[in-house]
Amino acid sequence: MAPYAAVAREAGSVSESEHDVILRACALIEDGAFDDGDVPSRLHGDLWNGNVLFAASGVILIDPAAHGGHRETDLAMLALFGCPYLDDVLAGYDAAHPLRNGWRDRVPLHQLHPLAVHAAGHGRSYGVALARAAEETLALGS
Repeated sequence: MAPYAAVAREAGSVSESEHDVILRACALIEDGAFDDGDVPSRLHGDLWNGNVLFAASGVILIDPAAHGGHRETDLAMLALFGCPYLDDVLAGYDAAHPLRNGWRDRVPLHQLHPLAVHAAGHGRSYGVALARAAEETLALGS
């Protein structure tokens, strides 16, 4: 995340003070503040509304960037960019593999990376959202 934040700073998408907040959030994560012992899960990796297709036969996920990571990450990505029936998706996921208490509070933590990528290439609005998510992540870790 830090390399994308640096690019975002150079592009003017985040200010110096916002960049400092982002780096503090990176350090908190690096120090293990959010390690929970969950084993990595297979993630879609680019799970946003445009990659979720609804068909008569069911839901189809397209354009994966599959990798291993924390299982809350794909859900946070869906929340970031919106998804029709998101509450139903979340309820179905929770019924199949219950989420840990406080998962909704950790959504900003799991949105940091996609926000950093978007702030690096898509402008100030993503930089503002990235800084806000970093501040919320710091508050979670305190």
